[in-house]
Amino acid sequence: MKPIKKPELLLPAGSLNRLKTAFLYGADAVYAGMPGVCLRNKISFTAEEMKEGIEYAHNLGKKVYLTVNLFTHNKDIERVENFITLLKDLNPDGVIVADPGVFARIKAEIPTLPLHISTQANVCSTLTVNFWKSQGASLCVLGREVPLHEIKEIRQACPDIKIETFVHGALCVSYSGRCLLSNFMTGRSANKGNCAHSCRWRYKIYEAEPLKPNDDSSYYIEEETRLGKLMRIDEDENGTYIMNSRDLCWLPRLNDLLPIGIDSFKIEGRNKSEYYAAITARTYRHAIDDWFNDPKNWSPDKYMDELMTLQSRGYTVGFLDGNAGPEAHNYDVSASLGDWRYAGLVRGAKEGRVIMEIKHKIQRGMVLEFLSPYQMAPIQITVEDFFDHRTGNEAEVISSGHLGQAIEIPLSPEIIKLLPELTVVRTKIND
Repeated sequence: MKPIKKPELLLPAGSLNRLKTAFLYGADAVYAGMPGVCLRNKISFTAEEMKEGIEYAHNLGKKVYLTVNLFTHNKDIERVENFITLLKDLNPDGVIVADPGVFARIKAEIPTLPLHISTQANVCSTLTVNFWKSQGASLCVLGREVPLHEIKEIRQACPDIKIETFVHGALCVSYSGRCLLSNFMTGRSANKGNCAHSCRWRYKIYEAEPLKPNDDSSYYIEEETRLGKLMRIDEDENGTYIMNSRDLCWLPRLNDLLPIGIDSFKIEGRNKSEYYAAITARTYRHAIDDWFNDPKNWSPDKYMDELMTLQSRGYTVGFLDGNAGPEAHNYDVSASLGDWRYAGLVRGAKEGRVIMEIKHKIQRGMVLEFLSPYQMAPIQITVEDFFDHRTGNEAEVISSGHLGQAIEIPLSPEIIKLLPELTVVRTKIND
């Protein structure tokens, strides 16, 4: 029997710091983009930072894939051509594209560069996978709508091209990011990386007389900041947050997924923090490695406990078992459910103290959990004494009032060894 190949663990990177954090916590590769040519407009990479990040990854034996997955209008062509010129200097390990025109231009200009087909291209069948293979693609990212049995069929029928699936992250109420709500309601296009997340807003439902002749609907919704603008909808009594999808999480089903031989497991979230990158990378890294070490006794429970420390809207397996049912949505509230928050990250150490850049207020008596990349168990510390990094003075309370605000916490040498630069720190929200 052919041995099962361990999948590449692919993390999002919206900044150089998040790229380095993902690698620190176990990612095999990251995907990243630059403004104007990808579907995230809040990323902060400059060309110089991108080059540094790729060289950093290559020195670790890791990979970086760049996203060029916009759908082009004529006004975008010059920008794409300029980016293709930049690609020759950056030397990434591949590019992720959705637009066939962009695919053809990159293939013509840089024929040796691996081309990955974005989930935006809606690859959902062996027919489509084989089409892209015939065009020269080296990998297809399957649509989130592909169920488990079809993933198996695609893998078996298409053994000579790499297959990638999303295993974690936000889900769109529409079809793989093709939602028109944001553009319609705010002028912010989801397909240009500027989604307003209209599906997460609070709506009221009204029963009213038909507004138009022959209109047999008697239900309308009103968004809380757009009073008086009623929109027709058909719903039942559970329709408070009718479009609020739970977040995708396939970790509980690794027992089903890993034997298939999927080449890459992808995590969504380029706009999210270093904390998100650290938690998802370390959790999936340990979960995958532990399954390969002992698949018969593997259980998802402890890994799910860790993922529940992330801010999320609750989790769902989405379309993995077929059409997603009502349990894939959270009808009651759109607020995040996790009760932990990103407290800070380690910036270094000196003279028996760890230097921690803070993201929230820190006060004496607070319990912090340092998430070492070298072990799964967090290192819990009750902050008794700490010092303002700028002044060296002992402090009772320090707020994250400006960028780079940091404190120094005395710790034993044994603990400091477990906390390299970029180690993330969390605390309970009610602390």
